[in-house]
Amino acid sequence: MTPAPEGPATYLNRARRERELEELADGATVDLLVIGGGVTGAGAALDAAARGLSVALLERRDLANGTSRWSSKLVHGGLRYLAAGQFGVAWESARERATLARVTAPHLIRALPQLTPVLGREAAPAAALMEVGIRIGDAMRALSGTSRRRLPSMRRIGAAEARLWTPALRRRGVRGAILAWDGQLEDDARLVVALARTAAAHGARILTYCEVTGIDGAGAKVADTLGGRTFEVSARHVINATGVWADRLVDGIELCPSRGSHLLVRAERLGHPRAMMNVPDPDRFGRFVFAIPRLDGLVMLGLTDEPVQGTEIPDAPDVPASDEQHLLSAVSRALELPLGPGDVVGRFAGLRPLLGRAGERATADISRRHAVLEDPSTGAVTVVGGKLTTYRQMAEDAVDLIAGRMRRPVGPCRTGTLQLVGAPLPGAPTDARCQRRLTRRFGIEAAAVAGLAGERRALLEPVGGAGGVLPVEWLAAIEREGALCAEDVLDRRTRAGLVPEWRAEAAERLDALLPELGAVPA
Repeated sequence: MTPAPEGPATYLNRARRERELEELADGATVDLLVIGGGVTGAGAALDAAARGLSVALLERRDLANGTSRWSSKLVHGGLRYLAAGQFGVAWESARERATLARVTAPHLIRALPQLTPVLGREAAPAAALMEVGIRIGDAMRALSGTSRRRLPSMRRIGAAEARLWTPALRRRGVRGAILAWDGQLEDDARLVVALARTAAAHGARILTYCEVTGIDGAGAKVADTLGGRTFEVSARHVINATGVWADRLVDGIELCPSRGSHLLVRAERLGHPRAMMNVPDPDRFGRFVFAIPRLDGLVMLGLTDEPVQGTEIPDAPDVPASDEQHLLSAVSRALELPLGPGDVVGRFAGLRPLLGRAGERATADISRRHAVLEDPSTGAVTVVGGKLTTYRQMAEDAVDLIAGRMRRPVGPCRTGTLQLVGAPLPGAPTDARCQRRLTRRFGIEAAAVAGLAGERRALLEPVGGAGGVLPVEWLAAIEREGALCAEDVLDRRTRAGLVPEWRAEAAERLDALLPELGAVPA
């Protein structure tokens, strides 16, 4: 196992961006240009840089600006794919979950109890299907090397115990429940930032707000959207990792984007649940909606799976009223007091880059298997499909193809044994002096991040009503994590923007603190 890198070599900031941007604009040639700063692009940049290739990653906006910040924050074993008969995808998910939780980013992954109530006789078939899938998934857990200490085995429980886990569960008609365990991710955007910083430590140039407007066999045309200039990047090879926008740069890719909508309600409204609750979707046999407790005082409801029509693909899709109504109605089937629109304090949706032709079939039926495609006209390699849990395998497959083209020997993938920034070594104790939020989000860097506050103790006091966000995180975002504007800080480094009320208060506090922080994002 390769320990996590630390120190200035990992820091992403405005000064480093300007220096490396100048190097590329002046004609520096890289072995690999990665387009896209989501989890797949950042994973590919790390994989290639760790093998010794010179790498530049260009992202038209911020790291994790698109799909990679709108996931369900789960690192799961692919239970829903077992129900669809996609055993290969489920095994890949279980294997990659094990790598993430044991090696890559154990500080960002925690065990999540999942409770599936059996709601009357009509729910028995769905519950039976769920139990079969869980048992198969448990076998895959064992084969992947994830111990029962990390993810306990499934068990049947009675209605009384089920209400201890989910107090808002309805009083009548509950015949018991299935209790199982899976992985929960602290924050998908933080995973992307950790990948990018680790890639930077291995020499990759990570450049945000650089939009690629065209590619050819010699590299790409780029627009610096902050500086206002255009230039060309010379690259021997190109990976297109732009997800649902992949067909903008490469012809011949057929995508069927799927919208996954989520709602946020306050945890007290559901009695501060301790477990994720799965409820059978009344409209689709074998599908479930969920209510996931978070550590910021919210519960997240999801997940829809609806095809997106049209050519304009937004970075932050709206949640349609129909999706919101469906989620509230489906989850309320299991609750003593149903949820209504007034309980929703925030909402977001993400777009999955599924391979397929729009309108051909329901997006819920399309495989989540990824694909690596070569463009015969430009030589660009596009990696698309898949899901967040399997990003590392997606990146490995894409970089393997590039490595096979190189005129010099390139070593094998190393990311299966390489820790990300912040990851502790196995068995390492946590620093009891650090606030739990910093430890959860920064791992072994928590003490160093807290130290950025110096004598400014106010930077270690939570911003009221913003989910526990600490102002010192904003300083770390600017100095170490590549945040270049207030949106980067609020919406991706700390997620204070998930709830409009939180965002307004945090933005006001951030604006007042910027002179004190000593760095003013554009």
